Amino acid sequence: MDEWKGKTRGGITGYKIFIAVLKYLGLPFAYFLLRFVAFYFFTFAPGSFRNIYYFFHHRLGYGFFRSVAAIYRNYYAFGQVILDKFATMGGFDTRFTFNFEGEDHLRALVADKSGGLLISAHIGNFEMAGHMLERLDTSINIIMLDAEHQKIKEYLSTFTRKSFHIIPISEDNAHVYEISQALKNHEILCLHGDRYMQGSKTLTCSFLGRKANFPTGPFYLAMKYGVPVSFVFAMKDSSRHYHFYATPPRYYAQQASLAKRDDMLKVIISDYIEALEEKVRQYPNQWFNYFDFWKT
Repeated sequence: MDEWKGKTRGGITGYKIFIAVLKYLGLPFAYFLLRFVAFYFFTFAPGSFRNIYYFFHHRLGYGFFRSVAAIYRNYYAFGQVILDKFATMGGFDTRFTFNFEGEDHLRALVADKSGGLLISAHIGNFEMAGHMLERLDTSINIIMLDAEHQKIKEYLSTFTRKSFHIIPISEDNAHVYEISQALKNHEILCLHGDRYMQGSKTLTCSFLGRKANFPTGPFYLAMKYGVPVSFVFAMKDSSRHYHFYATPPRYYAQQASLAKRDDMLKVIISDYIEALEEKVRQYPNQWFNYFDFWKT
């Protein structure tokens, strides 16, 4: 059974090639080159093919041929959002445009100085959302799993600009202190709510008509620190346009007993799944979970 290992596939050579293309030939040519790379993964990545086929065919109800065609479009879309991330973080000429739906909710959080928890998923372009949040003119912290290859991270750091603070999840739990301090300082904290590492605490919930496991950690933070929660997504509408969504913030009160805390966790995750399902159905080609999400 496939498990998510906390890594994305790819090597430093591929990153270097595409960054050079972005720098000297521009984003349109990088998109053109990407069509061949997407076809390679479409042909030679049977594990991810099987899992994403299950998503399209069994969870969304696509027929066989429509599912196969959707898989290629999904791989191509995944490559596009990676290129968009590199182009934006590297300061290359991109001319992206944006729609901001729910930005007023987040500005209210900043004005109230309450801080907040922004929970997203591996759909759309989470890194692009981070750059969109620069408009809020406040401290932004993004929690990321520190499981990528070190050489790739070091190479990317030579050309990316830091517009927000990254809190890497580490084995020694050093991230717990940073998360606590950020929330106590009423800062904005961004993280994903749809993946977990083996051994993490999870809750089994219905998602797109079948049971799946969701991590409880991100949602427990909302109760523990009493901060408002908004579910945010940055979705790619066209080659140069993104649409940012943010739900109205909601408080989830800390509960006295363990049983009531578990019930409140179910409420938070249920609200999150409702928002996530809406975006998955609206942008099915931008669902980027390539492991066995439903444990089939």
